[in-house]
Amino acid sequence: MTDELRPDLTHPVLEAEKGHPSTPCPETGRPASCTLVIFGASGDLTARKLIPALFHLFCNGSLPQKMNIVGVARSKMTTEDFRAHAREGLEEHASGDLFRWPELAARLFYHPLEYGRLSDYLALERTLRELDEKSGTEGNRIFYLATPPSVYAVVAEQLGAVGLAEETEGSFSRIVVEKPFGRDLASARELDARMHTAFAEHQIFRIDHYLAKEMVQNILMFRFANSVFEPLWNRRYIASITCASAESLGVGHRAGYYEQAGVLRDMFQNHMMQLLALSAIEPPSLFAANRVRDEKVKLYRSLRPFDGNTLWKDLSLGQYASGKISGRAVPAYRQERGIAPDSMIPTFAMIRAYVDNWRWQGVPFYIMSGKRLPKKLTRIVIQFRDVPHSMFRNVEQGEMVPNRLVLDLAPDNGISLRFQAKMPGSKLCFRPVVMHYSFDEDADGVLLDAYAKVFLDCMLGDQLLFWRQDSVELCWGWLTPILELCEECTDLQKHLEMYPAGSWGPESCREYMECLL
Repeated sequence: MTDELRPDLTHPVLEAEKGHPSTPCPETGRPASCTLVIFGASGDLTARKLIPALFHLFCNGSLPQKMNIVGVARSKMTTEDFRAHAREGLEEHASGDLFRWPELAARLFYHPLEYGRLSDYLALERTLRELDEKSGTEGNRIFYLATPPSVYAVVAEQLGAVGLAEETEGSFSRIVVEKPFGRDLASARELDARMHTAFAEHQIFRIDHYLAKEMVQNILMFRFANSVFEPLWNRRYIASITCASAESLGVGHRAGYYEQAGVLRDMFQNHMMQLLALSAIEPPSLFAANRVRDEKVKLYRSLRPFDGNTLWKDLSLGQYASGKISGRAVPAYRQERGIAPDSMIPTFAMIRAYVDNWRWQGVPFYIMSGKRLPKKLTRIVIQFRDVPHSMFRNVEQGEMVPNRLVLDLAPDNGISLRFQAKMPGSKLCFRPVVMHYSFDEDADGVLLDAYAKVFLDCMLGDQLLFWRQDSVELCWGWLTPILELCEECTDLQKHLEMYPAGSWGPESCREYMECLL
């Protein structure tokens, strides 16, 4: 028999799996040379998150070979003071050996600056130009704004005024801003307009560190790289989806900010909306930044608007009272330092949302987040429908519960699937069993924390894990009726439920929250 007539007896699945266990995942190449300028370098975020993330990348060999890190703040420090301050933060917040710290410290510099003073930016421009000439960083700059949001626009405009936002052929200039992106739709648009006076959209990186978490990135892989689940990911098979983020911490040192923001501005407009999008978007045609972000925009446009007359049917608000966390007594929100004794700011919220499109019509999405709950927990729960007809109705013993898929995002990274199985023995009895996979226990590559991933993607110019302005505006627009209701409602006291610290939220939501466990 000739080769042309010989039957093909290869098994496509088995052939594809032959090389699976040993297939390595190559590390991302080193980014181009650049200077990273951190505004707000004397603050808590820099010490707690940014410097440890940069040190991790440095030890991993992921930072550019030629790189400067310039701290900028109003504090009067020298470069040596800044290096000592950075090391203190690293010792407190990072783990592992710091023997390579002197190598990274040699790349750190400091430049005092008043955020609204043009002459200080002119001096900064001269400093950056001199560093470029000495170290060969080729004029590439990243400006990271670890500052209060109130100065975002001012910093962007001043950088533009002295030419630091300009990009020449072969060089880049990027600006990174932390959430919140405005306080509402109007302020988000104003911030965007002011930033665009100096920077183009491709230069603006709006951080949501939730998106850079390892398991959050895995949601898209799980959904769209496996043929087992995608055919079931719709209204026909799914009864509800819950996106939840619980924190055991209280307001802490953020009282001033939290009294202005509350849980809705702090968590819902950004983190929770991203989890909703990743669990519900349509499959992009390509895993590329704008293709994925286009699908998020389509999803946000499909969110059902709130009806002001029936809003309280889809919204629950709460505020933590005194209680105990892990056996330790903690004060009520209104007793925290810096909080008004009659504050009506919610520390817990649950929203029932609907996506009006073909895939999700009629499926409720429960979005919830709160402080002073029993433990830190971020997860997405996909509740499947009951079987349409039980053939075991005449023999079944025990409870036959629906299948449930749990995506754990923090503090654990894993996936659990609950399904029915027979109990061992001669009698036919059901029991729910759980199949679990932990990403933490099976990590072959280098694990990067969220801020390290954010830094790396920004240096590479990859905006996949960053917000785009149209999404920001759509989310603010969707939440506006709730925000207005909370701020203008004369009887909010009637709807703001107090819940003991250490419980799973207000009584009206307790059943939903406990089902997450």
